Amino acid sequence: MTKEKRRKRSPSRRPAPARRARPGRTEDFITDSIEAVSAGAVSRAAPEGKRSLGARIREAREMHGLTLEDLSSRTGIPVDRLDDLEADRMAPPLGQLVRLGKALDMKMGYFLSTGADRPMCVVRADSGPKVARRGKKASEQSCYVYESLAAEKANRTMEPFLVSMVPTEFRDLSTHDGQEFLFVLEGEIRAQVGNEVEVLRPGDSVYYDSASPHLITCHGKKPARILAVIHAADR
Repeated sequence: MTKEKRRKRSPSRRPAPARRARPGRTEDFITDSIEAVSAGAVSRAAPEGKRSLGARIREAREMHGLTLEDLSSRTGIPVDRLDDLEADRMAPPLGQLVRLGKALDMKMGYFLSTGADRPMCVVRADSGPKVARRGKKASEQSCYVYESLAAEKANRTMEPFLVSMVPTEFRDLSTHDGQEFLFVLEGEIRAQVGNEVEVLRPGDSVYYDSASPHLITCHGKKPARILAVIHAADR
């Protein structure tokens, strides 16, 4: 599909809100702006008969009467990227879901939920919805897979994930709303929060405010696997 075709939208446009993303903000291993390994990654992750993640984003935007340009202004996510997300041509990183949730007055879990609201959500080993992502730039030539561990629990206040990481040269610090808890299951990771740096090994954990500049990467040349729990601050 050509860019000219992808950019066709409704002719109606409204002035974008004044609020914009902070300049210079970058993303970390669970929030980096990178493409899905395959174009159908998001669609395949959605249960049969359920709305895809892209459809949920579009419906929430339209419910608020926003254009793609409006939403781009509120989140700092480029219009072309939003167009790809809504069409399920690209899987959104977790940090972008946090920003979309705040911009659309929706909890982050709304975009990942299967629609169920059970008192107890059980996810069997290797059965959670997975999204694989791969970097485009030379500094981001790495792959990670995140697996949702609470997709069938609606109205949740935390977002738990299993994240499989491989080494990367990506070294830009990130800031976004909320808090994060990481527990190392396999391998070693390098955790930097502000000027403090720690190497974490299996059994180690770290908890920090996501608003503090931070970066999480593999330590050394071996892959790592972690449990990540994100709590996105309310609007």
